[in-house]
Amino acid sequence: MTGSTTSGRPGSPAELAVRLRATGYLPDDGLATAAFLALRMDRPLFCEGEPGTGKTALAQAMAQVLDAPLIRLQCHEGIDASQALYDWDFPRQLLHLRALEAAAGASAEKLDADVVEASLYDPRFLIARPVLKALQTSPSVLLVDEVDRADDEFEAFLLEVLTEHAVSIPEVGEIRAKTPPLVVLTSNRTRDVHDALKRRCLYLWLDHPDLTREIAILRSRLPGVPERLAGQVAAAVRRMRELELLKPPGVAESLDWARALQLLGADELDVASAAASLGAVLKYREDADRVRAQLDTLLI
Repeated sequence: MTGSTTSGRPGSPAELAVRLRATGYLPDDGLATAAFLALRMDRPLFCEGEPGTGKTALAQAMAQVLDAPLIRLQCHEGIDASQALYDWDFPRQLLHLRALEAAAGASAEKLDADVVEASLYDPRFLIARPVLKALQTSPSVLLVDEVDRADDEFEAFLLEVLTEHAVSIPEVGEIRAKTPPLVVLTSNRTRDVHDALKRRCLYLWLDHPDLTREIAILRSRLPGVPERLAGQVAAAVRRMRELELLKPPGVAESLDWARALQLLGADELDVASAAASLGAVLKYREDADRVRAQLDTLLI
């Protein structure tokens, strides 16, 4: 569990903004209001936007604000409910069955079938996956990352769980959250998520920060970086985002670039230092070649 400077839930969007800033996450008014309402209304927060705009970082910061564990479910193509919900520890169940056989001095077939089944599907053999773990943990923050990579069937499963704050396990029964977790769903908009899921959530679009806010983020997260260098990095990254790159840099890449330049001993951003450190901000050769050819104009 991560530490927080203040305990309890914030009483207003302004208070939440202050506490988010204390974690190093710098929200604007709209973001602070949406996150505050998600807390107060016990509604999931659906965050959509380009990669690198701070969607995942928001969930991490909210976990710090609430002094709650962050439980992450990374979505991918083909993910199903069992990967998100629970599984049974088959090796331990097998060991338990062998112990029963040894204690009874008989084969499994001669043991009472109902007794065996009840003992095999005891909660101690249940492996809680992220969704179940979040329902069992109070308070908690559940991050459902890149939900747009999952399929329609998985969305339907999520919708049911987020509506009921409970799951039913045939061998165990219903498990219901004492306090609903704060759920943050993120999407890079690789496909449209169904309206039924969005209707259950509060919606927040995250864009790249403006120049002033990006400089503030760099200075907050990397206090040792000179102010001039932070300003040059933020300005150069903003110009890169205007190019037709395969992967425009996000705030995470801005931070990596500023940190790399700091480690190289650069006090300001020039063509030589930028060319030497482009691997910190650009992740495709084609993007690096395009930017390298325009460094003179990008670093104005």
